[in-house]
Amino acid sequence: MQTDELPHEIVLAIERALESAPENQEFNPLAIINELFPNEASLAYIDSVDRKLNETQSKFQKEIDELQEELKKNQDPERMSMIQEMISDLLGQMSRIREKATESEAVVRNITKDIQVLDLAKKNLILSMTVLRRLQMLVNAMTQLQDYIKEKRYKEVSESLATVKEISATFKQYTSVQRISRVWKRIQELQGELRTQLDADFDAFFIQDSTKQVKPALITQACLVVDVLGSDFRTHLIDRHVALELKEYRRIFKTNDEAGQLDNISRRFAWFRRLIQNHELEQGRVFPSLWRVGWYLLAKFAEITRDDISALLSKAASNMTVKTLLDYLQQTIEFELSMAKKWATPFAEILKFTNGSSQPQKVISSSFEPHLGIFVDAQDKVLAEMLAPHRKKGKPPPRTSLETNRASTEENADDEPPIVVLPSSTELFYLYGQSLEQCAKLSTGQTLFDLCNLHRKWLRIYAEDVLSLSNPKQRPTARRSMESRFDINEIKRACLIINTADYCQTTASELEEKIKEKINEDFKEKITLQKERDLFVSVISSAITLLLREVENATDVYFTTMIRSNWSTLNQVSGQSHYVGELVKATEQVVETIKPLIEQKRYLRNFLDKVCSVVLAKFTNALVRSKPLKEIGAEQVSGVLSALLLDLQVLKGYLTKMPGENLLTNIYSKALTKTATRLETLLKVIITPMDPKENFILNYTFLIGDASLINFQKILDLKGVPRTLHQDFEDTFLMITSTKTDLDSTSFLSSLDMDPQGGGGGGGGSNLLLLSPTASRVALPLGSNTISDGGGLFHSLSGGSGGASVSGSSGPATGSSVGGGVGGVGSGEGGFGPGARGMSGETNVFSDFRRFVSFGLRKESTPPS
Repeated sequence: MQTDELPHEIVLAIERALESAPENQEFNPLAIINELFPNEASLAYIDSVDRKLNETQSKFQKEIDELQEELKKNQDPERMSMIQEMISDLLGQMSRIREKATESEAVVRNITKDIQVLDLAKKNLILSMTVLRRLQMLVNAMTQLQDYIKEKRYKEVSESLATVKEISATFKQYTSVQRISRVWKRIQELQGELRTQLDADFDAFFIQDSTKQVKPALITQACLVVDVLGSDFRTHLIDRHVALELKEYRRIFKTNDEAGQLDNISRRFAWFRRLIQNHELEQGRVFPSLWRVGWYLLAKFAEITRDDISALLSKAASNMTVKTLLDYLQQTIEFELSMAKKWATPFAEILKFTNGSSQPQKVISSSFEPHLGIFVDAQDKVLAEMLAPHRKKGKPPPRTSLETNRASTEENADDEPPIVVLPSSTELFYLYGQSLEQCAKLSTGQTLFDLCNLHRKWLRIYAEDVLSLSNPKQRPTARRSMESRFDINEIKRACLIINTADYCQTTASELEEKIKEKINEDFKEKITLQKERDLFVSVISSAITLLLREVENATDVYFTTMIRSNWSTLNQVSGQSHYVGELVKATEQVVETIKPLIEQKRYLRNFLDKVCSVVLAKFTNALVRSKPLKEIGAEQVSGVLSALLLDLQVLKGYLTKMPGENLLTNIYSKALTKTATRLETLLKVIITPMDPKENFILNYTFLIGDASLINFQKILDLKGVPRTLHQDFEDTFLMITSTKTDLDSTSFLSSLDMDPQGGGGGGGGSNLLLLSPTASRVALPLGSNTISDGGGLFHSLSGGSGGASVSGSSGPATGSSVGGGVGGVGSGEGGFGPGARGMSGETNVFSDFRRFVSFGLRKESTPPS
């Protein structure tokens, strides 16, 4: 039975089921309905389903009624009353059991009461007997101790006193008992009498009173008693002895007497050496070795001497010379080392052992610390004098280290191998090492930290004044001979600077670690030479820039020849253009001159990457400046295309093998291939005939793959299409590209500079970004004039918003395709900075849209032919 509508009862039942779903999360009415009616045909059995549901409902209702009936029986008031009575009886039984247990416990306690009393009495009796026995032992030991003290039998006194102190410790809790209190008080009196007697004996021995001769053996035994009396009394006796021993030292070496002046500092140390020698041979032999009396003598001597030297240095600070100060400090350090060697213990550890306070006592040499600034100042003067001939300040400039090295190289070219790094750099770090070792012997605290700051200062001066490269004026590109197009001395100079700067930044890192090893823990975290190392890396970058400028100087004339070539007169190709071979030869001559001069391969790879960038950028700029390539015949088109492509292949072939097997990398090869392929694509589009224009535009979309009207206009400009025909070409371009939805909005042409600046070969800085090579293998800091793009040679042309980023902008914007010109990239009209990317972004879209609308309006307003 199929119906279009369900019965009203079923609809209501379904609604009730659905409404009850949130109350029972396990019940899913939709699943049950789908199970009962899996398809439309199952609706024919709705009556049987209804009957089955009614039966189930009746079954559930019957079960509910039974449960309700059972619940009523369980809730009968009589039954609940019976349960409560049973609980009450149970509680009464528990109470009676508790009472019986209490009665039983009382009975047991009465039975065992007498036994407990007897046990307690036995325990007290045993304790009393033990205490009385110990008290008897204590009294006997005290009596014996008194006799030993009177007879000065100190060996027996030490043993008896130790026994008395040990036994008396057990009576401390019974001092409230009168008898025990008297015994305890007598023990304290005996110890006081013994201290007084020992004081007198030790004083007589120290002073060597002839009326009271004290044998050393007696003092040796007395030391045993002192150890029993405690460390406080032992320290008191040692301090008394030290004060008596150094009394004469205080009298002789007063700071206002001649003997106490700084120039007699060696006499102080000699006096103490004699003192400690006599002490060990005479009086010191009576003391136990564990007392370390010699250490206490040294500590007190160090305290007195340090205070005296500090006062003397403060008075003589204005007239003190470095030599005098270091001489006094050296004598002091030698004395401290000799004492440490004598006892095989560091001097500071000796002072720490003898110092009772929490503040550690300072060594004698610490008194020189506030005055060691003159040592740092002296090192500053030494470094200034050493670098004075090499710094480039003042007019006329002094003879720099670079010039000196160049002259010596020319004079001794046949006798000695060429110098790899500037001698001034090795001399600088040699002085650094000497001053560091000397300062570490004098002080490893604030003075060493000040010396580190001085080293940082002169590293900066060396990088900025000695290794800095001046920016020579751009040389004229027209030269009569190959040798005149680049300066071999400038190349050697730049390579020498690269090697020297690399040596300096590497050695500076080692210097930093050496200082951290020697300086105190408080200063270690403050030691860093990172900024100075970054300066040397920046110097390397500037030197590489100079080398690239020499590459430009050597090749500019040939790119100028390329620009001035009349391509419209070329009918057929017999081989590569005449300028390409000379261009390759000039580039190769510069590169091969530089290769053996740079020590580190990473810098050489960086240079070769940039050479590749420069050459291809200048080739692109020269191609752009060769416009217009006017409409010519088919044979001429083929000839121009073949000539330019052949020139590019020759150039690519040289650039491929330029690094050599040891320096060639896959990244370099891939980037070069990618760039050359894009240049080939650009040439093919430029040389394509304009007639018919539909085929020309279709070829553009096939090769370039974008729908950007601005990029298409660049091709029109390069082909030299008359301005009067531009509008027609643009309208056709918009009409064709509007149907091609697979075209991108940008391509590598988006970043092509149509107005490259610069002389000679047109080496404008803009297309350097266009053709920047692989990511630099040298991590250069800000200001290093490096391009930090990582996508390869045409990376900035791979997308509309893409583009190489410049990690530094220092240096003058000379318009050169390398070096300082990087800082000015994109600042001019048609450049590849943010402004240029904006032109090829939103501006492109709206410009193309307005042209397309105007094109449609003209089509509609044009009368039919």
